[in-house]
Amino acid sequence: MIPWKTIDRLPLPAGGGELSLHRRGDEFSIRVDGLELMNSLAHESEDALARLACGRIAGRPGACVLIGGLGMGFTLASALRGLSSRAKVVVAEVVPAVVAWNREHLADLSGRPLEDERVTVREADVARILKEERGAYDAIMLDVDNGPEGLTLKSNGWLYTRTGLDASYAALRPAGVLAIWSDKSHDAFIKRLRQTGFEVEEIRVLSKSRHGAARYTIWIAQKREIVSRSKG
Repeated sequence: MIPWKTIDRLPLPAGGGELSLHRRGDEFSIRVDGLELMNSLAHESEDALARLACGRIAGRPGACVLIGGLGMGFTLASALRGLSSRAKVVVAEVVPAVVAWNREHLADLSGRPLEDERVTVREADVARILKEERGAYDAIMLDVDNGPEGLTLKSNGWLYTRTGLDASYAALRPAGVLAIWSDKSHDAFIKRLRQTGFEVEEIRVLSKSRHGAARYTIWIAQKREIVSRSKG
C-alpha cells in the first residue's frame, strides 16, 4: 500500500493542537493531533449538509449564505450547485493555511469552488461574524468541528451554547436555516436548538469510502417566521 505523505502541518490558534494535511495517491486527509478530521474519499455528509440547507431556501434567488469551516471545499461546492447565479456565499475559515491548501492541493477535488464569483472568503472565526451581523443570511452552515463536543478548537464550543445559537438565530433572515454537521446525535443540543426558537429536524447521513462506511448527523434548524398581525 502507498504510504501517507505529510504535505503540511501547523499549530492551531489558542493552543488547539496540530493541524496537518496528508496525501496517499489520490486520497487526502486532514488531521488534528494525528486524528483524522476529514478524508477526501468520504464527503457525502458534507455534500448533504449544503444540499439540505439550500433545499430549504431554493425559492430565494438572491440568497446569501454563510459557511463556517472550509474543510476540503465539498460543502461549499455542494452549496454552489444548489444556489442560483445571483446567490452570494461567504466562507469563514479561521485557519489561513486551510484556504491555501484548498487553492494549491485540494482545488480539483471539489471542482475549484473558491474560483466561483459568488464566493467570498473571510479568514476569520465564524463566531465573530455571527456576533457582528444581524438578519444577513438566508442559511448558515456550520462544519467547524465534530459537533457540540468540539475537537479542533476549544473556542468552537461557543457556537453550540445558548448564546452562540442566539447569535446564529439573530444573524438569520426570517425563516432562515441553520444547518449543523455532527459526528453523532446529541439530545441535549437538540433541546437547546428548540429552546432558542428553531424548528429542528435531525437527519442521519451515510458516508461511504473505500475504507468502510459511517453515519453522521445533520441538524436542520429553521427559524420560525414571525408574521405581524394588525388589529382589525
